[in-house]
Amino acid sequence: MKNKMTDCIFCKIVKGEIPAVKVWEDENYIAFLDINPIQPGHTLVLPKKHSDDLFELDDRDYLELMIKSKEVAEMLKRKLKPKRIGVIVEGFAVPHVHVHLVPINKGGELNPERAKKATTEELNEIAKRIK
Repeated sequence: MKNKMTDCIFCKIVKGEIPAVKVWEDENYIAFLDINPIQPGHTLVLPKKHSDDLFELDDRDYLELMIKSKEVAEMLKRKLKPKRIGVIVEGFAVPHVHVHLVPINKGGELNPERAKKATTEELNEIAKRIK
């Protein structure tokens, strides 16, 4: 049987084995740009410690993830100037708890079907605006 942590793409990003365009990081959490953004600035916030399901986190880790997500959302709002930051947590594409933060300006913009592959150059340009 495969080890989820060694096969998890987000764990590999955390360990530096796979590149990501990071916009924020501390000892226990990381935020990086989604490579298939719904909107420019679409950011993923996740704990560095592997866990599969948001509601399997203990209360302290759950609250800390939400607080870190709020801090990153405030940074996105301040730097990118959207009307709101949309939030999605579903966890099917990658089995590692993560919060999607999506800058939005009107209804319907949070639709995952709007996601498109972004180039490294596009991601780096957005990252410069955020940092």
